[in-house]
Amino acid sequence: MTHLFGDGLDIRWVDCYFPFTHPSFEMEINFHGEWLEILGCGVMEQQLVNSAGAEDQIGWAFGLGLERLAMVLYDIPDIRLFWSEDERFLKQFCVQDINQKVKFQPLSKYPAVINDISFWLPRENYTENDFYDLVRTIGGDLVEKVDLIDKFEHPKTHRTSHCYRITYRHMERTMSQRAVGRVHQAVQEAAVRLLGVEGRF
Repeated sequence: MTHLFGDGLDIRWVDCYFPFTHPSFEMEINFHGEWLEILGCGVMEQQLVNSAGAEDQIGWAFGLGLERLAMVLYDIPDIRLFWSEDERFLKQFCVQDINQKVKFQPLSKYPAVINDISFWLPRENYTENDFYDLVRTIGGDLVEKVDLIDKFEHPKTHRTSHCYRITYRHMERTMSQRAVGRVHQAVQEAAVRLLGVEGRF
């Protein structure tokens, strides 16, 4: 546990009951001011050890609560999130490198406001990442995600158009379309000015 969570971790052992071990214990750690069970363990009932052909041995069993370990490692406040199919939670742990550090970003309980933006791309020097960065720079924490939802090439001019869907969500309150509209307009204007696109809005 100290290897996972570092020195200074507040740990306690609690006597408990499991059907196949005696004595049995639970390890708890102090997490956000509350005691959180991390694992259960105990000395295996000798009859089970004997039935495995190891009469002259003593068995020790333990089981880790992986979700609870992850709660501490990533500072996740509610174990029910692990049973969620909310992509806002799941996508936070889609990383290319298993060693990449991840810190859970709390999910807002307030409704999202979705706005689309479409524009003609300049002939050259445009990348999708430039637009994503621009949206994040202007929208900040209000921007939950940006998705490219459509591409279109004009059959005559061969110009390419992109349509993006931007999901806005405030962490602490419900946002009106009017409030989001001001941010969205700033994104539109910046895309034209800084990326050289031609708006279709």
